[in-house]
Amino acid sequence: MSGVNDIRSTFLDYFQKNGHEIVASGPLVPRNDPTLMFTNAGMVQFKNVFTGLETRPYDRAVTAQKCVRAGGKHNDLDNVGYTARHHTFFEMMGNFSFGDYFKERAIELAWNLVTREFGLDPKRLLVTVYHTDDDAAGYWKKIAGLSDDRIIRIPTSDNFWAMGDTGPCGPCSEIFYDHGEGIPGGPPGSPDEDGDRFIEIWNLVFMQFEQLTLDERVDLPRPSIDTGMGLERVAAVLQGVHNNYDIDLFQALIRASVEATGVKAEGAQRASHNVIADHLRASSFLIADGVLPSNEGRGYVLRRIMRRAMRHAQLLGAEQPLMWRLVPALVREMGQAYPELVRGEALITETLKLEETRFRKTLARGLTLLSDATGDMGEGDRLDGETAFKLYDTYGFPLDLTQDALRQRGIAVDLEGFDTAMQRQKAEARANWAGSGEAATETVWFSVKDKAGSSDFLGYETEEAEGVVTALVRDGGLVETAGEGEAIAIVTNQTPFYGESGGQVGDTGTIEGEDFAIGVSDTQKKGDGLLVHFGTVTKGTVATGAAVALRVDHARRTRIRANHSATHLLHEALREVLGTHVAQKGSLVAPERLRFDFSHPKPISDEELARIEDIANEIVLQNAPVATRLMAVDDAIEAGAMALFGEKYGDEVRVVSMGTATGGEKNGKTYSLELCGGTHVRATGDIGLVRVVSEGAVASGVRRLEALTGRAARQHLDQQERLLKQSASALKVAAADVPGRLETLMEERRRFERELADARRKLALGGGNGAAADGGAETVAGVNFLGRVVAGIAPKDLKALADEGKASLGSGVAVFVGTSEEGKASVVVGVTADLTGRFSAVDLVRAASAAIGGQGGGGRPDMAQAGGPDGAKADAAVAAVRVAMEG
Repeated sequence: MSGVNDIRSTFLDYFQKNGHEIVASGPLVPRNDPTLMFTNAGMVQFKNVFTGLETRPYDRAVTAQKCVRAGGKHNDLDNVGYTARHHTFFEMMGNFSFGDYFKERAIELAWNLVTREFGLDPKRLLVTVYHTDDDAAGYWKKIAGLSDDRIIRIPTSDNFWAMGDTGPCGPCSEIFYDHGEGIPGGPPGSPDEDGDRFIEIWNLVFMQFEQLTLDERVDLPRPSIDTGMGLERVAAVLQGVHNNYDIDLFQALIRASVEATGVKAEGAQRASHNVIADHLRASSFLIADGVLPSNEGRGYVLRRIMRRAMRHAQLLGAEQPLMWRLVPALVREMGQAYPELVRGEALITETLKLEETRFRKTLARGLTLLSDATGDMGEGDRLDGETAFKLYDTYGFPLDLTQDALRQRGIAVDLEGFDTAMQRQKAEARANWAGSGEAATETVWFSVKDKAGSSDFLGYETEEAEGVVTALVRDGGLVETAGEGEAIAIVTNQTPFYGESGGQVGDTGTIEGEDFAIGVSDTQKKGDGLLVHFGTVTKGTVATGAAVALRVDHARRTRIRANHSATHLLHEALREVLGTHVAQKGSLVAPERLRFDFSHPKPISDEELARIEDIANEIVLQNAPVATRLMAVDDAIEAGAMALFGEKYGDEVRVVSMGTATGGEKNGKTYSLELCGGTHVRATGDIGLVRVVSEGAVASGVRRLEALTGRAARQHLDQQERLLKQSASALKVAAADVPGRLETLMEERRRFERELADARRKLALGGGNGAAADGGAETVAGVNFLGRVVAGIAPKDLKALADEGKASLGSGVAVFVGTSEEGKASVVVGVTADLTGRFSAVDLVRAASAAIGGQGGGGRPDMAQAGGPDGAKADAAVAAVRVAMEG
């Protein structure tokens, strides 16, 4: 029963007999936790069950979960092969209770398994509990009969598990095995706890609380159980060995490595065989789960693992690729428990063979560079972190390989310096990640990029292509399928769809498979090289891995091409007419129109604008081919190419050139030459026509020009002509005479408006709706008072009325309230000079303003003005002035 396969079966069978559902291992790429690069614990596939987001048809489960820890905080890669228990790939066996049994039953099941089923000597076992968990301590006494000195209370977070800063959490209880006095080390919690004598073989998590905030924790309504037993560790115990690499599984893989290399697993070579055996498992399982080597994300972690093993194969003297030759041994040992190894054997073999063939070239170059960098170093020296990072970042030589290569010479690596350089690169990468800024929404694209890798863009030469679905995103999370009517984001390995960038909007079109179709409404770039199609499933169900046909909306793309190319022509025309200070400050290239923002300190005259448009159309009429070529960015800039605002350029850039200049300094040379990643017309004549429709300021020193091309420009001109004809017909003149006739009519209107205003003022002084409807003044507080409510008088003309009113009174107070068609009111109060010591126009107008719903007012003691929203209370405003005067 002590073989690895037997131990795994015994564990699963034992819990199945005790009412647990055997659940197959989840994939190494977690589908329900975007925060994880790889599945690193047995509970990952049950995370949503524990949090209540998902329900299962069972409340007890048992698994043997494949796990990888080779990145982030769980990165033990540099220790693997040199220590007894570090692995990149391992199996975590565990039993789970989702609100069913709790501490007592979990402890009972665990104790019976290790002592009865596995037959471990109870005297060699001890346990830890969280220091305040009296319940767990009591159950260990009751069930296992352990004395207090073998129940160790631990006050640290080592014995308190939490899913995160908030969420389910609870105390742990760990079972340790004592390998005996011949092994140095002390029990957990002691000063010598880091020794190898006492080894943890099982961790029981009692999930009983929910952390609401940093300081608030409440009981869970359904306490649960999550346990984890490392298969390799318990196998070492049961097989009577202290080193995990001595168990039967690893020994079988190491024998295969020895046979393939002809080098015994002894001395310094033992570590190399250990590395190869461990990394063979991790690499093969990752490939079987769909991860392929790349320079980013999960693929890069896989590549590091593979290359580290391949480096050790080289150290063992293997002259030809080795790893792929060991795959059959792995499949023999683990294929029955994990059939994905059998299904993926051919892919695993070919991937390992190709990668090692490539790596041998990288390795030779990296070792040469490393030798040059450390040639004058000796034992005890340290390679600086920047150099180590350059080897990693520029030459593909991972840190662990650098450490391995220097280990035998006694040379260390400045890890702090390496980490600083790495963090700087990560910060720059994240800063360059294109997104909306909504972190909760955008974070998913990091996971998508890790899973799917880059998307190859084929849209420069074609608008149709075939591809494979590499990722689907719905409601901000990765999904495997999407059905009819669902809004979905879909990533494919290659696509003709252009993703929005550089001012050019994303493409639309269709994606179709054998039994499904998707209408694509937008395409966006997410990060470096990820193209995401957004749309709705219009038929059937789409799934990851499906083959698809992608078709861009040809008519829409054609209009976008024309507008983008026209943007380049207008940019150069602006520089020619206004000066070389003109630089792009932003743009929009859409199918309907183009918008171009540029630096310029003042408005453009009609004559300048006409010249700019004429120049652009001259190049259009040349029907000159639009040429695109790839160049080194420095060479492109040196050749005179302009870089567009907002674009990020790599070592190689696309340079778009069009037209031939017919005058000025560029006469006879290429007219427009720009760095651009967008799509363009084949020849300038495809633009058809450029028509500028507006120009204006958008910010200090920045102007905006909007234009139309092709059919849209022609339709705009047709509409303008129709409007002109309609205007000429209405005015009963020829089209050419419309401007003159309009000017005559406008002058006549201005004269009529002046005459009407004069008539209204006279009418307002002679009568109306005010208190003195008979045209005379009244007496208020012993002085003359004139109050009028008037309509059709502009607020700016009320002061003139008040002046005339004061003049007619000689001595007194004049109040005029004007009402508008919108129902608002304006009020002006005038006080003759002899009364300003007694009445202030400012005080009186404020009283009137309050009556019509206004707030305050202002002016001088002899003239003040205010307003309010309630014109219906205009009479009340006049009355309010009377009251204020009598006050």
